[in-house]
Amino acid sequence: MRSFYVRMLLITFTVMILSSLLAFTLANGYYQFVLQEQNEEKIEQTARDVAQFLTDLPSTYHEDYLIHAGELGYQVTLLQESGYSSHYGTPYRDASIPGEVIAEVLEGTVYRGITAQEFEWFVTGFFNNVATNTIGVPVQIEGERYALFIRPDVEQNLGEFRSFLAILLVLTLLFSFLFIAIAAKRIVKPIVSLTEATKQISEGEFQVDLNVRRQDEIGQLAKHFKSMSRELGQLDAMRQEFVSNVSHEIQSPLATISATSHALQANDISDKERITYSELIETESLRLSSLSKQLLTLASLDQETDVVNKETIDLEEQIKGVVRSLIYQAQQKDIYIQLDTFPYTITGDPLLLHQVWENLIFNAIKFTPTGGTIHITFKDDQVSIQDNGIGMTEQQINRVYERFYKVDEARTNEQNSTGLGLSIVKKIVDLHGADINVTSTVGIGTTFTVTF
Repeated sequence: MRSFYVRMLLITFTVMILSSLLAFTLANGYYQFVLQEQNEEKIEQTARDVAQFLTDLPSTYHEDYLIHAGELGYQVTLLQESGYSSHYGTPYRDASIPGEVIAEVLEGTVYRGITAQEFEWFVTGFFNNVATNTIGVPVQIEGERYALFIRPDVEQNLGEFRSFLAILLVLTLLFSFLFIAIAAKRIVKPIVSLTEATKQISEGEFQVDLNVRRQDEIGQLAKHFKSMSRELGQLDAMRQEFVSNVSHEIQSPLATISATSHALQANDISDKERITYSELIETESLRLSSLSKQLLTLASLDQETDVVNKETIDLEEQIKGVVRSLIYQAQQKDIYIQLDTFPYTITGDPLLLHQVWENLIFNAIKFTPTGGTIHITFKDDQVSIQDNGIGMTEQQINRVYERFYKVDEARTNEQNSTGLGLSIVKKIVDLHGADINVTSTVGIGTTFTVTF
């Protein structure tokens, strides 16, 4: 973890340096392209005011005035037409001014040297202390022409502030690096805990305790990790329960078949008993066959790849076909099936959807008492199958799609029930991008609604 910690510090330090350079470059660009012209206009107005004041002021006071201007934070150069020059204020780093520039100003042209400076990304033009980075204006003093070049003395005006800013920047970087080093340790600590928890889970220990109570992304990661470990534990428990249920569902009919087979070997049983035992063996064999088919169906649906072969289906005709195939079971209990449907075409897998309707209608028949009614209706994009059977409690509704779950009051005694039918229905409906909803009231009935 030390390498990760050091890597974080190096990345942070690099980001801080790059950010500082980028911020300086962008600020410099903003000055060059936005503020420079505004700054030049202000300085030009100051230069005109100084020139006007020199024109109006008696020549005996010119020297004192320009010295005072230099002391107040300006760099001033006054050039006579004869070539004589005088400078006031802090000296320029480069005091040379091209002769053609001087000539133009003497002729009455305003020299705008601030915006004329060549753009440099890493040198702020505002601090470039050269004589060409000035404003030049013509001045008439007692009939003689002068060229006045002026700019603010940045070193004098901002000298202390620049030192303060440099110290502030250095201290900011140092303290930032220090505090980030401390914060990085706090970030690394829960990651170490997560790593240890991962090892526990890989060893089959799903009850992990992460003492992380942060509200940031690391805290959210720890929270989701704990949630994931609980879900993995639940999945492992479900896997074990699934194996146990399958074993039980297989063991029960096998035990019945074994016991019945031994009974058939007796010499003193009647023909009637022999037929009864044979029918019982057949029933249990069919139960095992149904269980194996449903388990294979669930395994296939769980893969969710190349399972659904969609084509256009006339849903009304398909459901009518399912009702015709189950009409005998309904007649055995004197159950009336009412169809309120209309031609409705969807795209889906005909074999899988046939299994959905077969399971739902068969369950409705199984749980509807003798003489009851089953109502199958179409409404917009919904198919509803309603019975007036025994109904279910809220707790039973919440578990109705669980594999091997059987409603205590009704399914426990059903010898042909595996508790997988509705699990298969839910899986098929989900694979078709549809929804299934169940509403039920104990003693009144149950309604399953599939929405496409």
